[in-house]
Amino acid sequence: MIIKRQDFSYHLPEDLIAQHPAEQRDASRLLLLDGSTGDVRHDIFSHLPELLSPNDCLVVNNSRVIPARLLGSRKDSGAAVEVLLLRRLAPDRWETIVRPGRKVRVGHELAFIPGRLEGRVDEVLENGNRIVSFQFSGLWETVLDEAGQMPLPPYIHEQLDDPERYQTVYATRDGSAAAPTAGLHFTPELMDKLRQRGIRIAELTLHVGLGTFRPVQCDDIRDHLMHEEYYELPEDAVRSIQAARQAGGRVVAVGTTSCRVLESVARSGPLAAGSGWTDIFIYPGFCFKVVDRLITNFHLPESTLIMLVSAFAGREHVLAAYEEAIRQRYRFFSFGDAMLVSRKEP
Repeated sequence: MIIKRQDFSYHLPEDLIAQHPAEQRDASRLLLLDGSTGDVRHDIFSHLPELLSPNDCLVVNNSRVIPARLLGSRKDSGAAVEVLLLRRLAPDRWETIVRPGRKVRVGHELAFIPGRLEGRVDEVLENGNRIVSFQFSGLWETVLDEAGQMPLPPYIHEQLDDPERYQTVYATRDGSAAAPTAGLHFTPELMDKLRQRGIRIAELTLHVGLGTFRPVQCDDIRDHLMHEEYYELPEDAVRSIQAARQAGGRVVAVGTTSCRVLESVARSGPLAAGSGWTDIFIYPGFCFKVVDRLITNFHLPESTLIMLVSAFAGREHVLAAYEEAIRQRYRFFSFGDAMLVSRKEP
């Protein structure tokens, strides 16, 4: 049976695309979707502790966005070049997206901060990405902080006054090219309230690459290839999840990234600590083994992310909830409002 890309489309008025974060993180709106019935309710994110139960386990992605957007020029022509860092292959080598790609070929040398940060294109991959070797003086992290910019999504057209608003408050592990945006709604005070209510908080890491957001271009979505992303699931996170289960609590994944790590690891057996690369693609028909509830933002039409949520709660229920959110003028995408979704029972 063909699963059509167009079946995950919807019309979004452009003025509902959030161009900046909410003034206070946890003041965002929260749409509650019951995946079994399709019932929708409306709330506020700061009420999350009361919407969860003691002994639930909240699983968050602690990856931190790096200033992965480098603006420079070709040494030979002076033509402007933009390099987006995707995956670190060695201390001085990265897989990247280079724009304009057609004019940057193997052997071309690039300058970002002359004499301090320069690069050379070593290889062009089948998907058009470039392998770039960098030459830099000093610590890489220091140079990158000096030269790089925050890689905001292309649908955000306004400048971000405070780059920390594109980081979660619990982000500690550098490595993402985009924020795990469901976590942007949390504040330290809200995290404290969750703990005080007896809700466990488990941290894992998935460094978000842009492959997650790559448009699905195949008519049959099963032909879409996901980009690999690096993850780490620590032992203490597994213990917290197991303790919640034993106490009758639910596993609540914050974001599609946390969900993908847990379900990727569980594909091969009981949940266990480990690290590696995942290219899991979750779409309707997928059997969830770990996640009971999902906190997520509103996603682009025909994206792998709306397909994941549709697998979790049913495509018809999700699209109906999106239409209700549009009617109620929720804010969409990275800086927008959130959903708390209960899994559709088999």
